[in-house]
Parts: sequence; structure tokens; C-alpha cells
Amino acid sequence: MPVLLTWLCRAADCKLAAVSHFLQSSFMNFRTIVDIPRPDFLIEPLEEMLFVGSCFADSIGRRFAEEHFPVTANPFGVMYNPASVLHTVMRCQLSPRITFLTLGTNHVYRLRETDEIVDNCQKRPQHLFQEEALSVGECVDCLSQAVSELQSRRADARVVVTVSPIRYAKYGFHGSQLSKATLLLAADELCRNHPCVDYFPAYEIVNDELRDYRFYQPDMLHPSQQTVDYIWERLSEVYLSPLAKQFVKDWQPIKAALGHKPFQPDSEDYQQFLAQAKEKEKLLLGQYINNV
Repeated sequence: MPVLLTWLCRAADCKLAAVSHFLQSSFMNFRTIVDIPRPDFLIEPLEEMLFVGSCFADSIGRRFAEEHFPVTANPFGVMYNPASVLHTVMRCQLSPRITFLTLGTNHVYRLRETDEIVDNCQKRPQHLFQEEALSVGECVDCLSQAVSELQSRRADARVVVTVSPIRYAKYGFHGSQLSKATLLLAADELCRNHPCVDYFPAYEIVNDELRDYRFYQPDMLHPSQQTVDYIWERLSEVYLSPLAKQFVKDWQPIKAALGHKPFQPDSEDYQQFLAQAKEKEKLLLGQYINNV
């Protein structure tokens, strides 16, 4: 009897270990991780960048700015489609090494009177405009012109193209998916045609990695700030140089100190604390400016 009991206990232990291993290897990973190809360039600390595109470009640009990167984001307003992105690039005289182009939709509006694609309807009556959907080829043409313009200004120009995860409910969700599919195909062709262009999978991270409405704002269409921060973390893992990562790490405690909300902002102690934090900021910037 003791021998049988011992055998049963050992068999139970083996089964328990097998089940535990199965759970850890199969069920405990509750999400898929989107692979991000490593680019052949890296962003250096305090490097100037241009962000053009949808409001998602504003969000990511703002996140870079919070880490002390000099960022220009949508200098002529938010641009949702490839044609309007091209218009901004052509008008903007800024020539940084790195530009992010974030595509929101392939839908454009033409002013009937001139047949020109407008970037902003400026609250004029809807009947003055005609809505159209750009084809994959038309999107590629607009984006290729934008890339060529940036390269003409700087031979070492690099472009990162993304597709915004923000959905367009006004198209219907099927229509929104068709619009995103057009942009994804255009981005893929753009990267194949231009070696200086890389694709960052922001759209895939939200839809395939996060995949939950808790990562959206209350309208259930726009990504939450937590989502923007997560995408920033994924992007910084791959695109920031080791020196830039070290700068961000060194900047964090100073940023936290400068963002502190005191109960008595006019007190002498807080003013002294704030002055010390600003002095640390100045020293840190000087250190990295001299090293870059």
C-alpha cells in the first residue's frame, strides 16, 4: 500500500508540473508582441525632428518634446491624408534629419471651384467641396514627393512613416478599415521604393498587441494617454541611440521635480527646490549638447 501511494503521489506531481509548464508557456502570455524592425539609423539626444500628419503625430511629437527633443509638430495644423502631408512638407522650411509622417485617412476634400485638394475646409459650407478617396497609387505618389523634397534639402534625411490607429466612425467601421488598408499598402510600397523610409507599426501595436478598449479614450476611437506612452516606449526601445536612452534616463528625476505640484508654490522652500531643479536641467543639457 505505501508503495502504491508513493507512486500515485509521484504521478500527481509529474502531472502538476506538466500542467504548470503548459500554463506558463501557453496561457500566461496574454498578448502578442508586435515585432519592430530595427532601422539603420538612430535618434540622438536633443535631436531636432519634424512630425507631420494626424493628431496622433501631435501626440507622439508631444511625447518626444517632453523628453527635451526639439520637435516641430504640424506647423500648419493637423493633416490627415497623404496629399495634405505633402502640402505641409512643401511649405515647411525646416530641414531636420528625421521626419515622422503619420497617415490618418486616404479621404480628401476638393474645392469644386478650383478642383484643388484643401487641407482645411475652414468651416465653409459642405456643398462647396467634393469628398474623394485616394487610391494606393495616389497615396504613394504624394508621399514619394514628400520624401524626395526632404531628401533634396538633406542628403542624410530619414523618414519614418506610421499609420494612425485612430478609427474614423463617420466612414462606418468597415469603411474606416478600408481606408487604413489603403494607407498600409501605400506605406509598404513607399518603404520598398525609398531606402531612406522606415515603417513604424503604431497601428499594429494598438490593434494587435493592446487590443482592448481600456486603451482608448472615452470616445472609444482615440488612443488613451497610456497608449501613447506605451507606443513611445516601444519606439524609444528601437529608435533611440544608447546615448539618447541615457539622456532620457538622466532627465527623468529632473522632469519629475519640475513637474511637481506644491501645496505652497510661493513658499521660499519650494522656490529654492525649483531653482535647484532648473540648475540641474541646465547642467544636464550642457553636458549632452557638448557630447552630441
